[in-house]
Amino acid sequence: MTPNVLLKVEQLNAWYDHSHVVQGLNFEVRQGEIVTLMGRNGAGKTTTLRTLMGLVNKHGGKAMFDGQDLMPLATHERFHLGLAYVPEDRRIVPSLTVLENLQLGLTASRNRGDMNAMIDEIAQTFPRLKERLHQDGTSMSGGEQQMLAIARAMMARPRMILLDEPSEGIMPILVDEMFELFSGMRQKGVTILLVEQNVERALKISDRAYIVDLGQIVHQGNAAELLANTEIQEKYCAV
Repeated sequence: MTPNVLLKVEQLNAWYDHSHVVQGLNFEVRQGEIVTLMGRNGAGKTTTLRTLMGLVNKHGGKAMFDGQDLMPLATHERFHLGLAYVPEDRRIVPSLTVLENLQLGLTASRNRGDMNAMIDEIAQTFPRLKERLHQDGTSMSGGEQQMLAIARAMMARPRMILLDEPSEGIMPILVDEMFELFSGMRQKGVTILLVEQNVERALKISDRAYIVDLGQIVHQGNAAELLANTEIQEKYCAV
């Protein structure tokens, strides 16, 4: 494996019952990159993230994370290796405060460190959350809940984070803030694999992108080149 490749996926397959959703994907993500998986709804992008995190029962192929094959491992073991996942539905726990939701991010982590220092670090990165630490997490806006879900994943200081449709249903002003946050996360050494329907936003902050259609990679390239290629976007990425 090339030294700077953090995740290398080879012939990844996944099924839901008899539906073959992901069909032999091959792609890689290098250390410190933001890489986007693009494609129409139902193309297999979310299933790819779920498979990488060990949340799809029927699967095949290989996914090497820093030289170790993820596929035989349980979800919590993948988490211990430094892989985090933020699903589209956020999964903020009702009746828990923002602070308590953040603390959940450490429950299964081996990298606990100083809790107060980690909360302070998160509060600096997510100033909106700092003002709401003792507020019920589910009482916040959709955008603020999305930030909380990302912050909770960041509590364990992952090496790589899988983000599924982070801008879905969020006000434009918060979308701007969120994508600036992703760029800042990369500057701090976090590698990101992003699934996002807002193609223009995603490509502007990404290094590279792969286009998925009917469970297969149909195009790949430099993000700036794909941003300029509206024909490919219209063909494969229309909702």
